[in-house]
Amino acid sequence: MQVLAEVHRCDGYPVNWPDRPDEWLSQASAASAASAASAASAASALGAWVAELGGRVVGHVSLSRSGEGDLAPGLWSERSGTSKDLTAVVGRLFVAPQARGHGVGALLIGRAVEEARRRGMHPVLDVVASDTAAAALYERLGWELMATVEQRWSPSQLVSIRCYAAAS
Repeated sequence: MQVLAEVHRCDGYPVNWPDRPDEWLSQASAASAASAASAASAASALGAWVAELGGRVVGHVSLSRSGEGDLAPGLWSERSGTSKDLTAVVGRLFVAPQARGHGVGALLIGRAVEEARRRGMHPVLDVVASDTAAAALYERLGWELMATVEQRWSPSQLVSIRCYAAAS
């Protein structure tokens, strides 16, 4: 949790700090789920990985099935003529500021992509357009920008989202 808080202070990720960061990271494990929505989120999880440097956790990534609010799976489905069920959403990616420049982000994304492909799924992701460093990383790694769209996160919050798909 400390690394996530550090990334939030430094980069503003996640944009809206979650009430329960541990559940947000684990996508609400079934054991701690108090609602049907939380249980559904746990059922959609395909995996999560952390990176360590010098014995300290310095990064995290997760992989899940498409959920409510995910835009990239629908775009990929329309583009490829396949079901959204054949996409896997890469998310919750962050790297501690002091660990950047060591390839940690690329390694974490690579691990999530490997798992998606092992399951016969195509990796996709959504990122806030203001996170230019993340977008630059995805593009360096060959991810394709499918669209930039506006998404309403609350009555008072409209966010520009960039939707990416991994190279085929």
